[in-house]
Amino acid sequence: MSSTGPSNDSTHFQPDAAGLAAMRSSRPLGHGAVRAYDWIAHHAANRPAKEAVRELAPRRSYSYAELDARIEQMAAHLQAQGIVRGARIALLAHNGVEYFDLQFACFRTGGIAVLLNWRLTVTELEYILNDSAPDLLIHDTEFTATAQELQRRCKIANLLCIDKARGAASAYETALAAQAGKMARREVLTHDDVVTIMYTSGTTGHPKGAMITHGMNFWNCSNLGTPAGVGMKTVHLSVLPLFHTGGLNCYSNPVLHAGGTVVIMRTFDPGHALRVIGDPAERITHFFGVPAPYQFMLQHPEFATTDLSRLQSAGVGGAPCALPILQGWADRGILLMQGFGMTETSPACIFLDPADAIRKLGSTGKPLLHTEARIVDDDGNDCGPDQIGQLWVAGPNITPGYWNRPDATQGAFEGRWLKTGDAARRDAEGFYYIVDRWKDMYISGGENVYPAEVENVLYQLPQVAEAAVVGVPSAKWGEAGLAVLALKPGQTLDRDTVLAHCDGKLARFKIPHDIAIVPALPRNATGKVLKRELRKQFVGSDAPAIS
Repeated sequence: MSSTGPSNDSTHFQPDAAGLAAMRSSRPLGHGAVRAYDWIAHHAANRPAKEAVRELAPRRSYSYAELDARIEQMAAHLQAQGIVRGARIALLAHNGVEYFDLQFACFRTGGIAVLLNWRLTVTELEYILNDSAPDLLIHDTEFTATAQELQRRCKIANLLCIDKARGAASAYETALAAQAGKMARREVLTHDDVVTIMYTSGTTGHPKGAMITHGMNFWNCSNLGTPAGVGMKTVHLSVLPLFHTGGLNCYSNPVLHAGGTVVIMRTFDPGHALRVIGDPAERITHFFGVPAPYQFMLQHPEFATTDLSRLQSAGVGGAPCALPILQGWADRGILLMQGFGMTETSPACIFLDPADAIRKLGSTGKPLLHTEARIVDDDGNDCGPDQIGQLWVAGPNITPGYWNRPDATQGAFEGRWLKTGDAARRDAEGFYYIVDRWKDMYISGGENVYPAEVENVLYQLPQVAEAAVVGVPSAKWGEAGLAVLALKPGQTLDRDTVLAHCDGKLARFKIPHDIAIVPALPRNATGKVLKRELRKQFVGSDAPAIS
């Protein structure tokens, strides 16, 4: 982890007019250290007019030269505020170019960006900010009251407001403009230096700040960019929140590393996303989402008529993807390429080659080039083919640990292996299948039940828009399944119909013992179903178990 004090031996330098980067300072690298290089400065020097970032609302495009200038201004602003190498800067904002301004300014100054989930409450954010102790909080204007309260509670020195409606008159843009023509003092950083902290949503207790290093970002670009077909001609539509690793690193960072274009949707809307993908003027070639955006687009009235012919790569990860979603997109000629990753793994670990997408429908693929994987039983022994165990991963893309949490870091690793907490199996050909989150498994009558398998069957019901299964207490079986369903408009569904549908498709112990109908499933900002909220709502449900 980088130090929190200023660097006394780095030199001040000024790149030439071409924007040449990565000039050496007098600060020596440690033995064996790998230097972190400046992607944006490189592309600004070699293809300055190439479009780097396009915001859809309000619409604005930035060339690599323009993005490079913004980043330099942000870096100079941070140093003018007294923010030194290792200091933290928090960002509370919807998707926008500001995420890249800050991230790459940290590439130059050695700062650490703390990316905040804007859906969290003030109390939840208070814990994160007290833990990370930022010197500056950058925020959207709609979060001004929240930012001011957090500044008071967490003793944050400075706030800086982004106001898209005010354009150049925004406090944020004014601060950048004030640094025009000034050059930041560059720090020489290595792959071991931390560049961001991403707080994972804990199911119990407080969230943990996963430390993301420059090396993790680089190895993710190498791991993910090649199989996803990312290159200079890539135009990626980014819809997941950029405070989340899925939004920032699948595929936004790899695209910028390659010199392509990132198109930013401020907040996801399925109809708008389909129209952008189908518009030839937008030239979208790449898309990535967790299953929810794909599901919502699949169910949208415009899905059947949207021109998807320019889409070269559509990746899905973050949670097991229901087979009907995969099949629905396949029917339109789009093979969703499944992958597995976590915040702690930067995130790409396992990826399904498009050539195997149909033959291995439902598989998450094989380990990527620079990642190792294994499946182990409760005793840490390697599992055989098709035996379910816990997935462990290792490689240069793995986090060094959690901010201020050596206890959590120690508990997450077994030697060099990160214990993912995901139940998985590997078939005889070496393809991995994520069965479910290990913690979501429940035991009914002594048998392990993985909800994702049951949810796949429930999604086959034409009335069902969303499905989630949780284990609830049962006097007879210990635990039994409760199917929580959100229905399509105008549809009705009863328990007997659901049970009859599952009969013959699932073993008896896997069939839910009851159903609950809700308007919509609770989800986090990336679209993942919050099963802990469902457990809070329905725990104590103990309808008679199925005989």
